[in-house]
This record gives sequence, C-alpha cells and structure tokens, in this order.
Amino acid sequence: MTSEPLSRKRIVAAAIELIEREGADAVSMRRIAAELGVGVMSLYNHVPNKDALLSGVAESVLSEIEFTDDPAAHWTDRVRIQARAFRQIAHHYPRSTMLVVSRQLHSNAGLLPVERALATLRSAGFDGPEAVKMLRMFIAFIVGTLLREVGVTPSFAPMPATLRADQVDPELFPTVAELAPMLDRCDPDEEFDFGVELLVQAISVHRERAPGEPDALPGSAAPSPERLG
Repeated sequence: MTSEPLSRKRIVAAAIELIEREGADAVSMRRIAAELGVGVMSLYNHVPNKDALLSGVAESVLSEIEFTDDPAAHWTDRVRIQARAFRQIAHHYPRSTMLVVSRQLHSNAGLLPVERALATLRSAGFDGPEAVKMLRMFIAFIVGTLLREVGVTPSFAPMPATLRADQVDPELFPTVAELAPMLDRCDPDEEFDFGVELLVQAISVHRERAPGEPDALPGSAAPSPERLG
C-alpha cells in the first residue's frame, strides 16, 4: 500500500497536530519530518522554512472559520456574528489559535475577516479611521479573551486560580474578599458574549451621537456643564 505523497497540506496538518499536543515551541522542521516519517530535507521542497510553516498553520486554521454574513442584518448583529465566528478557532484549535492572532497574514484567509469587519463598520456609517480603530479594539478584546481561555502561559490560565474568602485578608483587600466566590467562577462563553455586547453598545452610542456633539472618546472636548446637567 502506497503512503500518501508528501505535500504542503500534509506537512501543515502534521504541524497542527503537534502544536495541539505539545505547543508551538515543539515545532521544528526535524520534528515534523520525524512525525511524518520522512527525511527532513524533503520538507523543504514544499515549505521553505519554519516561519513559513507556522504561517501555513495559522492560515489553515483561519481558513476553517465559517464567516457567515447576512448583509440584510443590522450592523450590530453582523459584528456579533463575526466576533463569535473568530472565537470558534479557540474551541477547535486552542493552541494553534495563538499563531493566528500573533502572525501578520496577507493571504486571502488572513484578509477575509479583516475585509468583512471593516466593510460592516463602513456600512454602518463609520469613516475609515473610526472603522480601523474599532476593528483594532475588537481584536484586542478577542485576543485577550483567547489568551485566557487557551492558557497559553500560567499568567493567562484558562480559569482563575482557586480563591477562597478565607485565603484573603479582608482588612487589606475587603472588595476581593467579598467577591472571591465570583472571582473563582468563570463561564468563558458568557463572559465573551458580555464583552462583545459592551463593545457593540459602546460603538452604537458613538455611532448615534448627534452631529457636532462632543465626542466622549479620549482627546475630544469635554461636554458642557449644561449637557451634564
């Protein structure tokens, strides 16, 4: 029985499997060759170097996201759908997710979510600079959430460390002691939706502000006393 011919797709798939088992630090051209049972030099006929291989992993994972879109839906609903679609990679490929969010991809797979997000924001009436800033804001939130969920390092554990009220000095940290039971619980799905909803509502308010009304964002003029009253 003839084994499957070596190809870029097969090499990338082997890298993804290795990353999900042991993390991205385990990847090397020699290790991937061993996983596939081939000579290391044969890999270079399909992938020029490790950096290209890691980009291939990110593109492969990203290409599996289902970016469904309904142009007829309200722009806020489209933003929610797109944010949740991106997050699905953390469920299917938790460790490979970090490559997706840490590498600058210029392929079709890498540019598609950017195009969808910017087009949605522009259709809502935001100008170019606003759309770009809002996209970056969402990316920062999503990346931070994924870092916590996949536990890329101990500092970003998937769930908070066990924290009991009797472990906290209530004299020094009264608020932490009071909320310790809540700090010890985390529903990733609920908290992600909560964060997305806060961002959507914030940019909705920004979108609906009256023409000429002072912007509440940093660097803008403060509202007048009359408006505060």
